[in-house]
Amino acid sequence: MGQEIVRIIDSICRDKNIDRDSLVADIEAAMAGALRKQYEEAEQAEVKLDLQSGEIRATVDGRPVDVRVLGRIAAQTAKQMIIQKTRDRERTSIYEDYSARQGTIVTGTVLRSEGGNLLVNLGRTEGFLPRSEQIPGETHAPGERIRALILEVREQPNQVKIILSRSHPDFIRRLFELEVPEVAEHVIEIKALAREAGYRTKVAVSSIDSKVDAVGACVGVRGSRIKNIVEELGGEKIDIVRWNESSQILIQNALKPAEVQEIALCFELGKATVVVAEDQLSLAIGKRGQNVRLAARLTGWDVDILTPPEYNKHLEILEQTLKSVEGVDDVLIDKLIAFGCVSVSDIDEIGPEPLVKELELDPELAERIVVACGEEAIRQEELREAEAKAKAEQARAAAEAGVDQVAQTGTDESAFVAADAGDTVSVISTEEASATDAPTTGMSEADTGAAIAGDTPGAAESGVDAASPEDNSTSSG
Repeated sequence: MGQEIVRIIDSICRDKNIDRDSLVADIEAAMAGALRKQYEEAEQAEVKLDLQSGEIRATVDGRPVDVRVLGRIAAQTAKQMIIQKTRDRERTSIYEDYSARQGTIVTGTVLRSEGGNLLVNLGRTEGFLPRSEQIPGETHAPGERIRALILEVREQPNQVKIILSRSHPDFIRRLFELEVPEVAEHVIEIKALAREAGYRTKVAVSSIDSKVDAVGACVGVRGSRIKNIVEELGGEKIDIVRWNESSQILIQNALKPAEVQEIALCFELGKATVVVAEDQLSLAIGKRGQNVRLAARLTGWDVDILTPPEYNKHLEILEQTLKSVEGVDDVLIDKLIAFGCVSVSDIDEIGPEPLVKELELDPELAERIVVACGEEAIRQEELREAEAKAKAEQARAAAEAGVDQVAQTGTDESAFVAADAGDTVSVISTEEASATDAPTTGMSEADTGAAIAGDTPGAAESGVDAASPEDNSTSSG
């Protein structure tokens, strides 16, 4: 019996990762409490467990007693105390274990789904994967093995809650450490990472060893390494960008596959104005602005995409406005443009203080420049609003004309139906009818289709798809 108790204690300690001496102390304290309950008049009760022989020795007020004399109630009390102490020790062990592993990847098995949230069996405990931390569009069935990042470990009164995540950017970072040995060995460093879970991720990498190509090592032979990461993420696209200390080169790399013509940096505003050709505009912006948005988050700059005509127009308006200010010459204009101010709104946002401090301008002159640019910025904004309103009215009128044409066509078709003398009904086709009756709206089918689709003049020039209103922004903060 004694050796069996020792084996049971060792098994509990091994399964629940509990310190052996702590568990033995809890058992001794619980049995001593039961003895005090059995001998109510006793002032002192002690219990010692010999881990070599498994023998239990108990004394009450210095007198040795046999623990088998404990009654049912006292024994039940000891049992409950041991169970409670063991659970507390196990909970503390789990909290310490997973707190130390916070930010790492664990593998578990999906138990069930509750309202879109997943419960994952991690072995010693269960993990909680909220819907907000799952990759959009991804589904998991019970029994499926899953890898996730330990995002947070919370100690609650009755349990330890482990929050998992598959949408956090650090999940990508840890996957690279698992699949790319150079990243785990810190030969290749992930300098920056921007992610929109389920869609696209941009990773900027650099190598401390000139003999190791950072991008090539992350991609692997025939894409073997990056392919494993993409499969784990359910097909999420990953762009690996070569890191550079120069912000201009880094922004240019981050906007690939688009080819950049020119980049103007305004350090006061943290803004980068990027000029791309007309045929590269859609590539630079990306689907729903995704490419430029991720590039902005990766580089830490507010990226504004312009075409050459738009860029030149901004410079022209800025130059005209500055020349209207007394005391401004061509040299000062060049200094302001080199300072990163490529539009009147840039100078309006900066204010006079940086101009005085960095360009050593006279405070009164700097104030006049900012006021003039602010007034011109307001005027340009009013012009844009009026133009947008006019285009909206034009599109609405064209759409209404298209609806009237469709209604008129339907009326004409119904007039072509005529009943013969018998029960037979003859129908004249619209093609035959069109040979005799011309449309009265004066609008071609192509014009009508364009009006219904919402195509307006100037849409191609701005590089924005009229059918995708979410793509209207070419700037990303």
